[in-house]
Amino acid sequence: MPENGNGHARKLGVGAPCPICGKAAAEKFRPFCSKRCADVDLHRWMSGAYAIPVTEDSDEDGGEGAEAPPAKPRKDEEN
Repeated sequence: MPENGNGHARKLGVGAPCPICGKAAAEKFRPFCSKRCADVDLHRWMSGAYAIPVTEDSDEDGGEGAEAPPAKPRKDEEN
């Protein structure tokens, strides 16, 4: 939760403006001011506009530079 400046967590939507248009938030649609802004936010989530960018670390997953383990022979290929 975001802090309110004095180290205490701030409840979303209480006294905060609508995150879409900046108008005062309505109790019924909190933290948004209207159903329209709530729907705009939902569309952004569904379309991937709020995706968090990720950079792949090749060291973590053993990507580049890591040797693949030797292949095990299949049972039908054994001597």
